[in-house]
Amino acid sequence: MAISRYVESRKNIAGCAGGLTGLVLTFTGVAGPYWPVVVAGLYGVGALVAPPERPAPPAFPDPSARLDEVRADFGRLREYLADVDLPPTATDRLTGLTDMLAALLDPGWVTEILAQDPDAVHTLSRAVRQDVPEAVDVYVRTRWWTRLTPGQVPPEQHLVRQLELLHAEAERLARGLRETEARRQESHTRYLEDRSP
Repeated sequence: MAISRYVESRKNIAGCAGGLTGLVLTFTGVAGPYWPVVVAGLYGVGALVAPPERPAPPAFPDPSARLDEVRADFGRLREYLADVDLPPTATDRLTGLTDMLAALLDPGWVTEILAQDPDAVHTLSRAVRQDVPEAVDVYVRTRWWTRLTPGQVPPEQHLVRQLELLHAEAERLARGLRETEARRQESHTRYLEDRSP
């Protein structure tokens, strides 16, 4: 294994090129009786001056693959949310938020743009995997405790506010993607204007 790796290495290839040069010098009569030393020396010089082997960079998952994982997690989140009983106001806010997330995760040109922005992918992933399920789960648990200790701030108020904040964050994300496309369109217009006589 190590031998085959060396045979294919840059050092061996450069050394072989040097050795071939030595053989050419031998056949032209320049090396004379010292031709084995010349060939070996040129091989060694070639191997020494060759650039070092460069290790292959790690293969990280493609951003679009990360979005596929988030899309699958979003499907599981929707199944969970379908089984949770929420007050009407929170249900309306949650529906607006999940519709926005579904539009952002819908396969197509939107996710192609989204995949180019790691921060946007992280924001979307955090909303699907952490923020929304935690907001709903904390509401469900707090609602049970509120029944034992009435007079507290209704947990629905916190849930509605959390869902509003998450919806606003999703809207900012969508607005940023729209602005990216608008800048791209303007750049193309300028390019065509500069190109025309």
